[in-house]
Amino acid sequence: MRAGRWARRATIGAALATTVAAAGFTGWREMETSRLQARLLSGYAQSMTVTLRDGPNPDTRYPRQGPYNERLGYTALPGYLDALTRDLYSVEQQAVASPALDRFMAGGGFPIYREKTQAGLTLLDRNGAPMYAARYPERVFDGFDDVPPLVADTLLFIENRELLNEDQPRRNPAVEWDRFGAAVAMLPLQVLRPGQRSPGGSTLATQIEKYRHSPDGQTTGSVEKLRQMISASVRAYRDGEDTGAARRRILVDYLNSTPLTGRAGYGEVNGLGDGLWAWFGTDLSIAKRVLAEPSADGRGLKLKALAYKQVLALLLAQRRPSHYLIQDRPALDRLADAHLRALAQAGVIDPGLRDAALAMPLAFRDDLPAAPAASFVEQKATNAIRARLLAMLGVPGLYQLDRLDLTAQSTLDAAAQARVVEVLGRLGQPDFARSLGLTGERLLDARNNDLSKIVYSIALFERGPEANYLRVQADNLDQPLDINEGAKLDLGSTAKLRTLTTYLEIVAELHSRYAHLPKELLGDVGEEASDTLTRWATAWLAAAADRGLPAMLEAAMERRYSASPGEVFFTGGGQHSFVNFNKDDNGRILTVQEALRNSVNLPFIRLMRDIVQFYMDEGADDGADILKDPNHPAREAYLARFADREGSDFLNRFYNGYRGKSPDEALARLAARSRPVPHRLAVIFRSVRPEAGLAEFSAFLRARLPDASLSEGELSALYAKYGADRFPLNDRGYLARVHPLELWLVGYLQQHPDAKRGEVLAASANERQESYRWLFKKGMAAQNTRIRIGLEEEAFQRITEQWHRVGYPFDTLVPSLATAIGSSADRPAALAELVGLILNDGVRQPIVKIRSLHFAAGTPYEAKLGLGPLKGERVLHPEVCATLRRALTDVAQNGTAKRVWGAFKDAAGNPVVMGGKTGTGDHRLDRWGPGGVLLESKAVNRTATFVFFIGDRFFGTMTAFVHGPEADDYRFTSALPAQLLKSLAPALQPLIDQGATRTADTRVAPAGL
Repeated sequence: MRAGRWARRATIGAALATTVAAAGFTGWREMETSRLQARLLSGYAQSMTVTLRDGPNPDTRYPRQGPYNERLGYTALPGYLDALTRDLYSVEQQAVASPALDRFMAGGGFPIYREKTQAGLTLLDRNGAPMYAARYPERVFDGFDDVPPLVADTLLFIENRELLNEDQPRRNPAVEWDRFGAAVAMLPLQVLRPGQRSPGGSTLATQIEKYRHSPDGQTTGSVEKLRQMISASVRAYRDGEDTGAARRRILVDYLNSTPLTGRAGYGEVNGLGDGLWAWFGTDLSIAKRVLAEPSADGRGLKLKALAYKQVLALLLAQRRPSHYLIQDRPALDRLADAHLRALAQAGVIDPGLRDAALAMPLAFRDDLPAAPAASFVEQKATNAIRARLLAMLGVPGLYQLDRLDLTAQSTLDAAAQARVVEVLGRLGQPDFARSLGLTGERLLDARNNDLSKIVYSIALFERGPEANYLRVQADNLDQPLDINEGAKLDLGSTAKLRTLTTYLEIVAELHSRYAHLPKELLGDVGEEASDTLTRWATAWLAAAADRGLPAMLEAAMERRYSASPGEVFFTGGGQHSFVNFNKDDNGRILTVQEALRNSVNLPFIRLMRDIVQFYMDEGADDGADILKDPNHPAREAYLARFADREGSDFLNRFYNGYRGKSPDEALARLAARSRPVPHRLAVIFRSVRPEAGLAEFSAFLRARLPDASLSEGELSALYAKYGADRFPLNDRGYLARVHPLELWLVGYLQQHPDAKRGEVLAASANERQESYRWLFKKGMAAQNTRIRIGLEEEAFQRITEQWHRVGYPFDTLVPSLATAIGSSADRPAALAELVGLILNDGVRQPIVKIRSLHFAAGTPYEAKLGLGPLKGERVLHPEVCATLRRALTDVAQNGTAKRVWGAFKDAAGNPVVMGGKTGTGDHRLDRWGPGGVLLESKAVNRTATFVFFIGDRFFGTMTAFVHGPEADDYRFTSALPAQLLKSLAPALQPLIDQGATRTADTRVAPAGL
C-alpha cells in the first residue's frame, strides 16, 4: 500500500511538473509571440470606435492632463465650447465614443484612436480655400520609408531593440519582457534606496503614451506605468493582430514627437526634425540625405558624422532634455561619445563614422532660429481672424492658438482679398498711382510726396439675413497693426454721419411724443420749450398736412443753418471759432441735406449745438431754468462738480511737476515760481512747512533773498504774520501768487513724498472745494459760465450713449461742438458698422468673421460648430435709416464722393446705387501763447476716409493715412479714398456679382434704397 501511495504521489508530481512546465512554456511562447494578446486585444481595440453624430454630446469625456492634450487644446475644449455656444455658435456635430471606448476611458485608459503627429490651426476662406496653416512640429518624417535606416537602427539600439523584429508579426510592442523583468527586479532596491536609478522598462510605445498623456509627461508611479502599458498595448492592435505596421508607425511617431524641452524665444521643441533645427541649425531634409547616402569622400564623411552625432545627442537628450540641452551640454557630449563607441562595437555604425563623429564636439547654435519671413500685408486678414479667435476662445496668445487642433472657416473671400492686396501693394509706385487716377488736386502729388509713406486700408462687409460677414480686410502697412480696427484716428467729417443720425433719432423721438397731440396743445408745448428742436417739431406738426414720421424726417433734412464762420461759440470750456473747408460756403444758408452733401462744417456745428441744447433741457432739471434762476437748487451742485473736476485737472498737472522730487526740491521749485518778495516767500514756507521753527524760516528767506537786509525782528514778524492758520488756502494762494492747490500739494508732499496720484486726489477733496469758494460768491454771469460747462458735459454723456448704441468704439466724447466735425476721433471699422446698421433698417446684426469651427477632427473630442440662431437688435428707427440712405446716396451721386458713382455695375450694366460719407482729419498739436497767439503747430497724422455702401448688400470703409510730422507734406483729402475705391472696382466687382447670386449664407431682403 505504501508503494501504491508513493506511485500515486509520483504520478501527481509528474502531472504537476508537466502542468507547470506547460504553463511556463505557454507563458514563454506568449511573451515571444503575443498570440493570445493579439487575439484578445485586437478585437477589443477594434470595438473602440468614434462616430460623429448630429447635435452636442454632453457625455463626452475630455482629458484633464497630458502635454499633448494640453497643446492641442483637448483639455480646454469644454471651456471653448461653452464660450462659443454662449456667443454666436451652436454645436452641429460632435463625436460619440463606442461603449467599449467609453468604458476604457472611464476606467482610466488613454483614448484609443489614430493620434496626430502634426496638428495646428488651419484657416479657410468662405469657399473652403486654405488661407493659413500652422503645423507643429514643423519638420517631420513623412513615414517609415522616409527615416534613414541609420537613424532607425540607432534609436532601436538605444531604446527598443526588439521593436521591429519580424520573426513574430503579432508581437506586443508595449512590452520588452527582458527589460521589464529587469526593471521589476530593481523595485526592492528602489524601496531601500529611493534615489537609486534603475534600467528603464519603457518601450517606445509606452514612452509615447507617457510624454503625450501622463501628467506633465512623467510617470508618477506604478499605476501610471500600468496605464501607459495597457493603453499602448491596446493601441498597437487597432488594425488587427499583425502589429508590423503599428510598430513601424511607433518608431516614426517617436522620432516626430519626442519632447526636447523648450528654447527661449522659440518655444517648445518636439521631434527630431525641429530639434535639429532649434538646437543645431540643421535642416531635417539635409540631415536625411547625408545620413541615408554612403559617404563619397572625406568631406561627405564629416557632414554625415556631424549630422549623426547631432541626431544621436538628441535621442539621448530625451532622457533629461532640460539638463542635457540647457544646463550641462558637455555631459551630453560625453554621453554621445560613449554611445558612439558602443554603437560601433555592436555593428550599428562603422568605425569610420565613429571616429569622425568622435572628432566633432557638439556645437549648439547660439542664435535663435530665424523666423520665416512674413508679409503683414498679405497676412492682415488672417491675423484679424486669429485675433478674433483669441477673443472668442480666451486663448492667451497666438503661440497657443496656432498649436490648437482646429480648422476655422472664415467669411473672407480669398480671391477678392488677393486682388485687393495686389493693388494696395503697388500704390507706392508713382506710375501705378497715376494710372489709377490717384494724383492731382486734393489727391496725391507724385513729384513731391513719398507715396510709400501712405497707408491704405479697406474693410468690406456683406449683409446677410442674420449677420454681417467680413469679406475683405486689407491694407499695405507691413506691421501687425490694423488701422481699421486697432487705431484711434481723427476721421474728420465722417463724424457728421453720427451727428446726423443722432439728430434724426431726436426728431423721431419728438414725433413719438407729440404727433398725436392736437394743434392747440402743440402750440402750448412749443411755447414752453426752451430748445430749438422741440420748438421746430411742435411748429411743424401743427402745420403739417402729413404728420407721418417719413415726412417729418424729410422736413428735418430741409431745415436750414448758416454756414457763416463769424460766430464765436462757447463750448468745451472756452470760446471757439470754426471754419469751412471751402470758403465759398461761408456766406450761404444751407439745408441739412446740402451741408451733408458738400460736407460744410458750420451748419453741423450749429446742428450739434441744437442737439446739445435738446439734451441739456432733457435732464432732471431744465438747463434753461437752472441758468435763469439764481436760487435754483441745482446750481450749487453744478458749481461743486465744476470745482472738483477743474481742481482735479490742476492737481494732476501740478503732481506731474513735483512727482519724484525730494521735499527740499519741491519747496525750491515752488519758491522759484513766485517773485522773490519777502511776504510771498514767507507765505510759501509757512504754508508748506507750518511746523518749522523761526531759525529754519529765517535761513530759507535769507538764502532766497541774499541782497535783502532783513532784521531778526522783521523775520520774526513775517514768521508770525503768515502762519498757515492765519489765512484760508485761497488767500494764501493769492498772497503768494501761486495756485492754492499747488501750495497745498507741495505741503502735502512734504509729509508724504511717495504719495501716488490717487492718494493725492483723495486727500484733496475739501481743498478743491475751498480753492473755488470764490466761485460760489461770484455773480450769475461767472457762475453760469461754469454751469454751462457742466450742462454741456452732461448733454455729451447722453450723446455718447446714443453713439455707443450705433457702434462708437470709445468710452467718451470730447464735450465740444467740434465733435460734430471729428474732434472725438473714431475707427474706420466702427463707422462701417454704422453704415451696415443703416443698410439693415436699424437692426444691429453681429459682424461675423468666422463661419464655422471644427475642433479635434478624427478624435474622440471632435466637434463641429456653426452659427447658431442669431437675433438682431433694433437700435434705430427704420424710417431714420431710410432717410439716411437717401442722404448718403446723394453724397455719392452729387456731393463730395461723386467720383465713385457708376464704379460698380449690375448684370445689365447699370450703375449700382452707392452711398457714403467722406472725411478728412488733420490731427495737429498746437501750442498757444498769450492772447491766443499760435506759437507752434505740429502735424501728428493726416487721415482721409470714405465710409460707404454698395447696393443693398455690401458696405465698408476705405482709409488713407500718413503718420508723423511728414503728414505736413501731404494735401490729399477724402477724395483720395473715394478715388481708390473707384480704382478697386475691377478687383471687387466679381465679389459684388457673386453676392448678387449667392444665397448660401447671405440671403437678405432688399433694404429699399
